[in-house]
Amino acid sequence: MAEQVEVLVPGGKATAGPPIGPALGPLGINVKQVVDDINKQTADFNGMQVPVTITVDDKKNVTISIGIPPTTALVKKEAGVEKGSAEPNTNFVGNLPMEAAVRIARMKLNDMLSYELKTAVKEVVGTCVSVGVTVEGRRPKEVLAAIDAGEFDGMLSA
Repeated sequence: MAEQVEVLVPGGKATAGPPIGPALGPLGINVKQVVDDINKQTADFNGMQVPVTITVDDKKNVTISIGIPPTTALVKKEAGVEKGSAEPNTNFVGNLPMEAAVRIARMKLNDMLSYELKTAVKEVVGTCVSVGVTVEGRRPKEVLAAIDAGEFDGMLSA
């Protein structure tokens, strides 16, 4: 029967220590090779926590499945901020271009509750409210109203 290990690793910086090493060591596979593969596949998510699922079958074949970091982590990276605002509705710490919101929505579309790009972008913009990041230099709630009014339809029709 296949063994499955789910871990959260720093993008591009996983190590053979906990949580990966102790989970994979008893399975008799090359942990260093698995860690190297994970680091290669998560290099684009440097500085973010990335969900990873490692499956080892009976013949010791390893399958690595890389998830997508949480929306908040992607928003912070695209806005160029280390951490969200302590007072998100009053004190804004960064700005997210609308193109980045669309890019994040496309990345996360399969993991979201939304079925359409427009509503997925609204979810990303909604995340900006709690992080304390403006979108296109405006308050996220203003941008949500602008999306509803069709202001960004050209960008969202794909």
